[in-house]
Amino acid sequence: MRLLPHNARRASLLAALVLLASSGVSSALRAQSYSSGQQLFPAFEGWEKNADGTVNLVFGYMNDNWEEELNVPIGPDNSFSPGATDRGQPTHFLPRRNRFTFRVKVPNDFGQQELVWTLTTQGKTQKAYGSLRLDLLIENVDIMSETGALGAGASNPQLRADKPPVVAIEGPKSRPATVGQPLTLVALVTDDGIPRTRELPPDRVRQAARQPPFRPTVNKNLGLHLGWFVYRGAGTVEFDPPQIKTWEDTRSGANSPWAPVWVPPPLPPDGKHSVRVTFSDPGTYVLRARADDGALTGDDEVTVTVR
Repeated sequence: MRLLPHNARRASLLAALVLLASSGVSSALRAQSYSSGQQLFPAFEGWEKNADGTVNLVFGYMNDNWEEELNVPIGPDNSFSPGATDRGQPTHFLPRRNRFTFRVKVPNDFGQQELVWTLTTQGKTQKAYGSLRLDLLIENVDIMSETGALGAGASNPQLRADKPPVVAIEGPKSRPATVGQPLTLVALVTDDGIPRTRELPPDRVRQAARQPPFRPTVNKNLGLHLGWFVYRGAGTVEFDPPQIKTWEDTRSGANSPWAPVWVPPPLPPDGKHSVRVTFSDPGTYVLRARADDGALTGDDEVTVTVR
């Protein structure tokens, strides 16, 4: 799936808003109410420059389901081309829109080439085309805008100075585990304190509680938090405590920074976040810890072999 240039995206958004206004909110809600049975769409989010002269091609995806989490192993149905089919992409796909999920580093002489991510689900094949088109260069402010941290057309100097939080999982990067026996994982999160948590006045909380779960574009609540999720692995995994969602769940009451009245939980004084993970099925899993300050994110991951 090719993403549009910035100006074209704005035009498409305006057209979508007009369409929604003419067709009514209820029909738009019905069109987005699939709980399962729908396909995946890979997305090329843009490319960013690294300090060493290389560049990152940044990818995400859209899962049309609100509940079903799909598993697509590396192979013909989940592959990159040309070159290596495995470029670190997920094999476990969370619901709905997941932006800026992973990065593929390419040399600075990548030139006019394209790197293609192919996903086949529900019998349908979709592709995302990564390239160094100048209009698809992204920086931190673009990420903040796309994820809803800036609001519609808003910006300020404090947010533009934000740096991504840093998360480091303590201990080895590969661990053994046993089915049914909890594994404790600890992640240390550090941040620059930007942006500050956005306060929610009581009247907004009351108003949001009465509204249906609909927004023409996402709006994200600010505040540092951590969320663990399965990045690779097809078995059932339970996290204790339940984790803050890393996907755009805009429904009222969801444990998600995109939910209307969500606020981040208190941070541990030492910055160390602990979770107990229980696996119901054997296999190899990649668990990812995502630190999120509401505007930018930082990731670390651990591989767990479950017997």
